[in-house]
Amino acid sequence: MLKKAAALFVVCASIAPWIGCGTTTGHYLYAALPSASEFAAFREDPNSGILTLLSFSPVTAGPGVHAVVVHPSKKYLYATNAGEIPTGDVSVYAVSTGGVLTETGSRAQAGITPTLMVIDKAGQYLYVGNSGSQDISVFSIDPSTGFLTAVTQAGGAPTASLGLAPLNMALAPSGNVLYVTGAGEPGSIEIFNISAGQLQFSGIAQPGGNPYGLAIDPSGAHLYTANFKDGTISEFSINSDGSLTEISGSPLNEGYPSPVALLIDKSGKYLFVANQQSSGNIAVYTIGSDGGLTVLGNSPFGTGANPSVLATDPGGNYIFVGNQTSPAIESFSLNTSNGTLTQVGTYPVGSAPSSIAVSP
Repeated sequence: MLKKAAALFVVCASIAPWIGCGTTTGHYLYAALPSASEFAAFREDPNSGILTLLSFSPVTAGPGVHAVVVHPSKKYLYATNAGEIPTGDVSVYAVSTGGVLTETGSRAQAGITPTLMVIDKAGQYLYVGNSGSQDISVFSIDPSTGFLTAVTQAGGAPTASLGLAPLNMALAPSGNVLYVTGAGEPGSIEIFNISAGQLQFSGIAQPGGNPYGLAIDPSGAHLYTANFKDGTISEFSINSDGSLTEISGSPLNEGYPSPVALLIDKSGKYLFVANQQSSGNIAVYTIGSDGGLTVLGNSPFGTGANPSVLATDPGGNYIFVGNQTSPAIESFSLNTSNGTLTQVGTYPVGSAPSSIAVSP
């Protein structure tokens, strides 16, 4: 069973001759399907949140494609091929009119079983978490081609060692600190300062057991983990040096089994938690000025079975959920004034999604 959240983005580009019912053109959404080594590709109507499967979907991808992310320029999509042996690699795709993906250049070699990926807001560096070799590969990005060049780490090492299999990772909004979670009871959050793509270990924090979910608020003031093992949410303040201080009252007992993925809306007002239980749901919390969480009175909101991936659209008006059992992408409208979710539709994808790519 896939239990990770990914760092998440949507591609915004005009689609001729598609025009939405408002003045905004449509967006594209890509879901990685590892067992099929494919992408599912959709157009999202930004005025309704309705997804339409594109005519060329599914798209053939690399072996065991697992994590996907779109470059801030919207020109390129990157995908980790976790099933490639003996080591995994990263594919670069050009994104053209109509959302069409074309693999370009040579695949960049990563570590063993690359399952996680984040990109900085400036689009200069790509960070890849390798579950099998327990390390991080870092690549600089050529802005004119999207091609990747490996960044040598301290001491000439090809990767930054973790000493644990990464469950999730997230960049601070500044792009200067990387947080990586690892399994255990308690779990761990390894903290790395970043300079020109080089990672320097700076400390560790301990959340609850098996912190698969990881999210940082848009201001960079608070960090949260969804602790799959003990059904809790750990809450941390982020200090000026990137270190973490646990908030009083943390961890929060969720009351639902197996929280696995987290998402904070673009305003920073709400935290969404995907809970993997037999029925499946999303719990919603308001975020206080001190980073503390308060559950909404009408939370949780039902989903398909085993929701494991969360994403939002560029406008922040719709939430997308990837379900593992009866695999599908669900679309929900978000009432930004009170955090309530209303289902828009359910879109089968054939096999379990591990990541959803969405762009700024």
